[in-house]
Amino acid sequence: MAYQQPYQSQQPMPTMGMQIGGGGNRNALGKPLNSDGKREWSHGFCGCFDECGTFCYACWCPCIVHGKNKQRIDHLNANGTPDPDGGSCCSGACWAFCGLQILAGAGCILECMNRGEVRRRYGIDGGSCGDCMAAWCCPSCDLTQVSREIELEEKSFGQRY
Repeated sequence: MAYQQPYQSQQPMPTMGMQIGGGGNRNALGKPLNSDGKREWSHGFCGCFDECGTFCYACWCPCIVHGKNKQRIDHLNANGTPDPDGGSCCSGACWAFCGLQILAGAGCILECMNRGEVRRRYGIDGGSCGDCMAAWCCPSCDLTQVSREIELEEKSFGQRY
């Protein structure tokens, strides 16, 4: 009778900080994952004051910060590398945000959508309702938090962006 290998019933588990197809480290601070494989934001919502430059820019020119965030995340999604320009300040996303904000006071709609996209890319726990509340209640904090999350992946490439 031939010797048989015992049956393995356990799948290998991911390790913290692993790269997920095309891109840098999407959990650069090694945040723990919950039972659903999701994690918290790398920086708290009110941690926007830790990055005063981006926060001030988001207060006075939210359309530019939104446009830069959108272009940076789109470039990461499409190419798996950081945008070499760091996001253009006069992109289509910037103009769309500006138009919606001026005409209807509804720039937060685009912010909400971009926040959801960032949450999905980085496996961050939450939902659409929370995204909308963050974008509506404190757009500057939202823009800063999103920018900082993208920046962590960009820095994981070992270059300054």
